[in-house]
Amino acid sequence: MYKVRITAIRQTVYPDLMAKYENPIEHTCDVLEGQQWISENGQRPEGLCLSAWGSMREFVEALARGEGNFFDGWMQNPKSAMISCNDGFRPFSFYLEVVED
Repeated sequence: MYKVRITAIRQTVYPDLMAKYENPIEHTCDVLEGQQWISENGQRPEGLCLSAWGSMREFVEALARGEGNFFDGWMQNPKSAMISCNDGFRPFSFYLEVVED
């Protein structure tokens, strides 16, 4: 199985949606742009947000098995994917890529 690097690329925030729909909360996302994790054997790396993992798990597992080229050439690098977490108010985009040793 391949290792998969997960890199937090960018967070988008929608204050208008937060004001209209979200209950006030004190603590949100701990992810920082540029932060990286390595998935081994298709497993969730320690410290990676459970919600983000839920959004990317199938792609990480597929890449770890050597699969790729999702959606017939969606990504320039066929051994990668760009996935966003499922937070509709402040989604983070994550770049997933196979680590070639």
